[in-house]
Amino acid sequence: MKWQGGRKSSNVEDRRASSGANHRGLPSGRTMMMLWPIIKPLLKTKAGMGLVVLGALAYFSGFNPLSLLDMGTSTSTKVVNENKDNKMSDFMKTTLGYTETVWNSVLPKYGVQYKEPTMVLYRGGTQSGCGFASSAMGPFYCPSDQKVYLDQSFFDELAKNHSAPGDFAQAYVLAHEVGHHIQNLQGTLKKVQNAKQSWGGNSTKTNALQVKVELQADCYAGVWAHHAHQQFGILERGDIQEALRAASSIGDDTLQKEAGRHVNPDAFTHGSAKQRKAWLSKGLESGDMRVCNTFK
Repeated sequence: MKWQGGRKSSNVEDRRASSGANHRGLPSGRTMMMLWPIIKPLLKTKAGMGLVVLGALAYFSGFNPLSLLDMGTSTSTKVVNENKDNKMSDFMKTTLGYTETVWNSVLPKYGVQYKEPTMVLYRGGTQSGCGFASSAMGPFYCPSDQKVYLDQSFFDELAKNHSAPGDFAQAYVLAHEVGHHIQNLQGTLKKVQNAKQSWGGNSTKTNALQVKVELQADCYAGVWAHHAHQQFGILERGDIQEALRAASSIGDDTLQKEAGRHVNPDAFTHGSAKQRKAWLSKGLESGDMRVCNTFK
């Protein structure tokens, strides 16, 4: 991806020097949703309840039990190469700048004024408007404070454990999270949250709806890339393949197989590898947000 010399966004909170892995605050709702399929069966036995209690005690003692889980999103917080990490932060700031320029010009054409989000760079853990942000959660968007949270060690995990290296794979990840911000501005996330609450504890229905949210964010990432290339000529040979490989590598079926589990579509929350690639491709090819209606 051609990014050197591009404008760096000023909407960045760089907490890498002040954040850390230890934190005694409450886990975020996103973290609890991720852990609930594991916790729920444990609560049915005394031994299981004991494990849950021990995990809670460990968490509030400063140790994050998530670090013991390999769920396809865990990351290392150790920075081996400071210069490489700083170059990565420059890349992410520049990519965020590209998203700002594109969406400030494109989104109003669809009747929504763009409000630029803030990107928070951190290491290990930090506090967000949605609760405690841990590197084990991977990159995420918090609608409460309209910020994207990113521990850059995630990209080492993406390259080494999921065979999805490349700078445009990394740009796709950020563009996906910015896609959630657009959904927030459109009112989509609020509607989805209201629907989930009305369904109570029906995890199959809520998971299926969340998949639609994630696939639309993938499509929006593709729309961004389409216009960013038109405006700045950012794409180089192999970039699109990098993004598609990344989308496939973090598909729910791929992650379930890597974890040694049977593929269970009812447990999908982000979509299959095939779905994620397909919706990213739709946005890339068309550059039209109207093709991104995954809720039809």
